Amino acid sequence: MKPLRLLLLICLLSTGAKAQYVANNKRIADVYFQNKDYYAAAEYYKKALNISTDTTGFVVPYAFEAKVKKESPKRPEYEYCVFQLASSLRLYKDFRGAEAWYAVARNFNDPKYVLSIFYFGESQRSNQKFNDAIISFKEFLTKYKPNDDYTEKAKLEIASCNFALYEMRYPRLYKFSKLLNQINDQGSNYTPLLMNNNFYFTSSRPVAVGNKTQTVKDSKLKTKVIKSENPFINAIYSASGGPLRTSTTVQKIGAPEKGKEFAAPAFSPNGRVMYLTSWSGAGNRKIYQVNVSRGTGEVWAAPKVLGTEVNVEGFNSMQPFVTKDGKYLIFSSDRPGGLGKYDLWYCKLRSDGTLSEASNMGNTINSKENEEAPYYNARTKKILFSSNGRVGMGGLDFYESSGDFGTWSEPRNLGFPFNSSKDDAYFTPVDSEDSEGYISSDRESVCCLEIFHVKKDFLTVEGTVLDCKTNSPLDSAVVTLSDSIQFIKVITGSDGKYRFKVNSNRQLTLKTEKNLYFRKVLNYSYDELAKLDTLLNPRICLDGFIINKPVILENILYDFNSTKLNPASETILDKLYQKLVDNETLEIELSAHTDNVGKAAYNVKLSERRAQSCVDYLVGKGIAASRITSKGYGFSKPIAPNQLPSGKDNPQGRQLNRRTEFKVTKQ
Repeated sequence: MKPLRLLLLICLLSTGAKAQYVANNKRIADVYFQNKDYYAAAEYYKKALNISTDTTGFVVPYAFEAKVKKESPKRPEYEYCVFQLASSLRLYKDFRGAEAWYAVARNFNDPKYVLSIFYFGESQRSNQKFNDAIISFKEFLTKYKPNDDYTEKAKLEIASCNFALYEMRYPRLYKFSKLLNQINDQGSNYTPLLMNNNFYFTSSRPVAVGNKTQTVKDSKLKTKVIKSENPFINAIYSASGGPLRTSTTVQKIGAPEKGKEFAAPAFSPNGRVMYLTSWSGAGNRKIYQVNVSRGTGEVWAAPKVLGTEVNVEGFNSMQPFVTKDGKYLIFSSDRPGGLGKYDLWYCKLRSDGTLSEASNMGNTINSKENEEAPYYNARTKKILFSSNGRVGMGGLDFYESSGDFGTWSEPRNLGFPFNSSKDDAYFTPVDSEDSEGYISSDRESVCCLEIFHVKKDFLTVEGTVLDCKTNSPLDSAVVTLSDSIQFIKVITGSDGKYRFKVNSNRQLTLKTEKNLYFRKVLNYSYDELAKLDTLLNPRICLDGFIINKPVILENILYDFNSTKLNPASETILDKLYQKLVDNETLEIELSAHTDNVGKAAYNVKLSERRAQSCVDYLVGKGIAASRITSKGYGFSKPIAPNQLPSGKDNPQGRQLNRRTEFKVTKQ
């Protein structure tokens, strides 16, 4: 799964580490690993394995597996270094390299490396090899005996891989573009935020620190390594001009504080109060705290740590967000009382700037894993956040829920391409409808978050509702468009027109209904919609009806003295079947009539059998028998004379009388 804290995603594009000589490269690698410098750790594990450094590790050296398999005293050390190298690459977000080395480690017999199969599948999923990942996770479940979190995670990963396969087959309507200017410079670039026409973001780009050095050590191994001080420091920046420009000027916000790093800004509605996350960069135990700074927008006071309403000693609080109406501060924290690892919490913001005690956002929003990077639209009452505890594309995905801080709807995954198989978080909008904005994602990077512009694309669905008989526009008709995640309803005016603008080209269902008219339902497949940007339905006509008034089914024909339906009659009944499907609450009487040739009793029985044959046909296609009654009227209800006034036979009249009808008995 993805790391707990996006604020830790510091990308080391090259290592400037100069270690004092220690004969055992494995021990040096372990020190770096313990201090979470995974890039340097990977380089030294490679040295320990006698393979070249400064490689991405995409290809395992030739015959390496055979070398590992040799029975020798060094085999345990080889296995350890391979597993640690794979883990360093995974934690550094180099999933292609991690996949290659876990492919070796997954075959180790030592039970302590059984998680290699799980991480192998995780790396395959991150590399969009979803079918292969499913196989790996299933293998893991057969070999892994404990029934713990890894078992549940493997099952979740399998469900997520199946979800991702479906999503990539049917992409949603979004346009993405990575910012190709100074905003996406060296290091991780994340937490985009638009505020008062200013573009703020966090970056871990390098800063000049001279020739300072830093000692890192492992107390267990009693090993010390001297290296150049890490020049990649997280800080908040702003970009002048539009972020989509090919060139922009980037400047750091606030004065630097020794040993401190800052990220994830959020502002009060007036722009004079900034909330942000801070932590100390020293050591491998970092505590994240939410700070507040006051200023003019140009000059900011030194940040101060918020009180216990937000920050609890010994626990992490981070990624603040202030709602546009200024009523709530939302943040992510692993403080006591949560439901998972990192949960979303909120405080009420009082008019004097003080905060209420934090409340957990509840188990509809929070999972057993991590919920991060909240954004709430106070106008639409929708929250957007990232989670790795639900079925999704993999890792941290965006989810959306509707609510008012009292109740929330079940979060829905925003799908591909809004989400990728890697980390996706931190949304900031351009407009009040959230149809355009910026996000952070490492979808195109080996290791680091970058900032992308995202814009919803739309499909227009429009047309006119008509009366089938008069061809006149129908007003007050209700037209509902739905797909797998939404229902949109409009009511036609006197011109009968309807129009939808939807961010979906999945299978769409268009339902049109009006009182005393048969509802009509139209379905459009993804393949049909993928070719269009506008779906025109100039003529959706509805047939009217009156309760208990018969409607003739034209051309229901039988052979002489027969009750067997012929193919042409079945075609007509198929249209009635569709009406019954579209109008699932209707109940009907289906009746048959004859002319007056023959005895009355015989004709009644013949018409009853013919009516029943129609009912049997419809029931055979799946219509509930309780919705249809059959009735034979014989020649008791003629609609035309069987004889002319002269007493001669009237063939045309007899033909009209030999008919099948239905009438609505219950709407």
